[in-house]
Amino acid sequence: MEPGEALGIAAQIAVALAGFAGVVVVFRRESVHEWSSADKLRLRLLLANSILPLGLCMIGLLLLTIKPMPPGIWRWCSGFAFVVSLLFAITMTKTFRRLDLRQIQRERATRFVFYLFGIFGIAANLLQLYNTAFLGAFWPFFTGIVFQLVTAVFQFARMILLPPE
Repeated sequence: MEPGEALGIAAQIAVALAGFAGVVVVFRRESVHEWSSADKLRLRLLLANSILPLGLCMIGLLLLTIKPMPPGIWRWCSGFAFVVSLLFAITMTKTFRRLDLRQIQRERATRFVFYLFGIFGIAANLLQLYNTAFLGAFWPFFTGIVFQLVTAVFQFARMILLPPE
């Protein structure tokens, strides 16, 4: 599969996941402002993990339109993905740590899932950094996009399957 095709498909999945966030909000009885802090964090994660890959796909597609294709295109994309993902991770970690401590202690699964995906996110981000410095290949950049989409799918499933807190 060519990079342009892969990025186009990933962009379509990202748009669908962002739309699913609206579905989650509509089918809840209470307003978003009345949700628990943990549920609001899950919604933020769902939205961010669908919007970020969409933005990364669009940047990759934009750079693919340059003829002749620049030799460092995937280095640039991975560098940008590294910076954006790092800022996102810092923001979400601060938000997670501000949650009510008793609520987190009561939900071991929430803490486990947050840290598990955090570890995978660190690995994906280190891969972006390695790609920027040494590889310059498409697959590490696309791995970062796929990781964010899988995380968004997981957050969507949790919000649908878990009862509101």
